[in-house]
Amino acid sequence: MLTTPTKRPSPLLAAGLLAAGIGAAAPSPAAQAAEIGGTLFYEEGDKIPEGRIEIMLETGAGNSANSTGTRLESSGSSKAIAFSVPAPDQAAAPQILWIVARLERADGWLLARGSAKVEPGAPVDITLFRVMY
Repeated sequence: MLTTPTKRPSPLLAAGLLAAGIGAAAPSPAAQAAEIGGTLFYEEGDKIPEGRIEIMLETGAGNSANSTGTRLESSGSSKAIAFSVPAPDQAAAPQILWIVARLERADGWLLARGSAKVEPGAPVDITLFRVMY
């Protein structure tokens, strides 16, 4: 019985096949859902009041571009809160996109509101301003 020596060690071959399998199974960056991130601040650098924050994407015409949005809670002790919202599909995305944030008390009373235009690839900073009644 004649055996032929292997030119590549088996462990290296197995590691290469494993790496190729993992790379093929991982979604490409284009296939992954993109997110738009940013930071919320309160006017004059004060702490953000306690309440529920709802963050939504809107077109320039005021139409909601993202029905999922994001909801956060403010404990009233932070001067800044980081957030992220799912970005709309590039094919369906409007040319002008805004992020709108609303701060409400537990009973639904609107305390503050802020918005900012989304610039592709840049983080969004939103300042919440007190609502006057």
